[in-house]
Amino acid sequence: MTRSIAAIAAGLVSWFVIATLGNFLLRAAMPGYAAVEVAMDFTLGMQFARLALGVLSSLGAGFVAAWLATRPRRDIVILIALLLVLFLPVHYSLWQRFPVWYHAAFLLSLVIVPALGASLRAIGGGTRRAGSA
Repeated sequence: MTRSIAAIAAGLVSWFVIATLGNFLLRAAMPGYAAVEVAMDFTLGMQFARLALGVLSSLGAGFVAAWLATRPRRDIVILIALLLVLFLPVHYSLWQRFPVWYHAAFLLSLVIVPALGASLRAIGGGTRRAGSA
């Protein structure tokens, strides 16, 4: 139980660390991004960059949670539920600032992509076999 809680918490923290670092990168790499960020008056390209960052954050969160979890499927479902609980109110409050497709893409990615990240862990790392170093 403790390991599951730690796995889920680590997945959430990973999501926010990746998103924060990626946002610093967007500010540095995209001309005008920092200037429009407070008003959230993003261009179409900036919106796609933000969605891509959300996908990377969710991928990383799913990977980290699955890496630490003893029951990855259950823990990933809980992680997805918590991400939705955190972001549904945010997107509701920002409903007028972004097109519907943007909200739909972001929220749908929160449901699908962490599971993909967990699958990457299963493909790449699996579990240790007895006697392996």
